[in-house]
Amino acid sequence: MRDDLSFLDGSLPAPLRQDRIVSIVEGAPGLVRTASLAAALGTSEVTVRQDLALLDQEARIRRVRGGAVRRAAGSPERPFEETAVEHQVAKAAIGRAAAAMVRSGECVVLDVGTTPAAVASALVAREDLTDLTVVTNSLTTALALEPAVPRFTVVVTGGTLRPLQHSLVAPFLGAVLPMIAADVVFLGGTGLDVEHGLTNVNLPETEAKRMLADAARRTVVVADGSKFGRAHLGVVRPLEDIDVVVTAEVTADAVAPIRAAGVLVVVADEDGGAAPDGRKSHA
Repeated sequence: MRDDLSFLDGSLPAPLRQDRIVSIVEGAPGLVRTASLAAALGTSEVTVRQDLALLDQEARIRRVRGGAVRRAAGSPERPFEETAVEHQVAKAAIGRAAAAMVRSGECVVLDVGTTPAAVASALVAREDLTDLTVVTNSLTTALALEPAVPRFTVVVTGGTLRPLQHSLVAPFLGAVLPMIAADVVFLGGTGLDVEHGLTNVNLPETEAKRMLADAARRTVVVADGSKFGRAHLGVVRPLEDIDVVVTAEVTADAVAPIRAAGVLVVVADEDGGAAPDGRKSHA
């Protein structure tokens, strides 16, 4: 039994310690933080970071900001911490353009994901906004909005926690959202194409996104150019039910079929910016 528990006093040799890290990460439903691994292994966070770098290089785990996640075969869903470091400039531009569409006194619904989180940050930065109600099923987004309280009222839907995205999904989501009549919803997703509209890689969050959209009068999709031309498992919203797409780092060829289908597309990193109604200010 001493051999099985030797990691508790930090005496585990590096190869066995790294095997233990892989075992912990593979057995977790989502992100395992560096501090948690250090505590479990009885070693320093510096040592754990070195181990994670090696294990990521060996493709045994995937190292992300703050810790590690398992390399799940066959699943395209990626954790929030991993995607948060991608297309950061584009997401910031999208966030500012989307936030420019919001007026004081409105009710806004914010979806789960790194791009809706960028919208949240941009809303907080708009010091002119007051009496704004923001409804979200994202714990990350709710915390990002906290600095704007009491200018903003932040409502968290409740539901079952999904660790990869720090999101709240059914069953309790459906008890809150039917009581809300929001002005606009900002939806993220993992794919956007003409045939399927906005799609997502997993069904529980697809269902949640549909509920969020049903609670608002206008639907705005926020997605960088890497999402265009892709379709995944769950259909969130067909193009005919999308009012505006706000994007950045996208090619004209990718945008053209979406516009041809009748959807207003705001390219946030083009000259001109977005007017509060979502239309280009030079249009």
